[in-house]
Amino acid sequence: MSDGSTAELRERIDAIEGGYEFFLSYAAKGFKGEPGGSDGELRRCLEALDGALEGLVGFLANLVRERGLEPLAAYDNFLEVIESDAERAKKVVGLVLAQPGISSQVIDNLNGSVHLRALLTDLFLIDEILRPRASDTIPAAALSDETPKPPASSA
Repeated sequence: MSDGSTAELRERIDAIEGGYEFFLSYAAKGFKGEPGGSDGELRRCLEALDGALEGLVGFLANLVRERGLEPLAAYDNFLEVIESDAERAKKVVGLVLAQPGISSQVIDNLNGSVHLRALLTDLFLIDEILRPRASDTIPAAALSDETPKPPASSA
């Protein structure tokens, strides 16, 4: 995976996960959600999350192909799941953004949405699979030496 692709994947996941975490904090504050209230940062966070969802599956499909992961059908099947969850999450976020004022209770319900939680779990799974593995940078000779070493004596 190229450095640019890795960075974009991290940015997208950070926008989604970071949004979720910000929403947890916002939900605890008890804002009433008056139109024109102090929800500017919240709206920016929601918009960033919404933007991260735009074209997400196409981006992930390109990463899978870039890495040459097989069997391709298994990845494509899972990408269909992500697409479905991302579409639903995007619709929920769109509904929240359409409100003239966003209360803490609305955000609490957004956080509890099975659609957003499913998407987060999907992304954690695919991120772990697509992330370059630590063992990719370890020389093969080091991996072949699996003989346990005796503990050092503390004499």
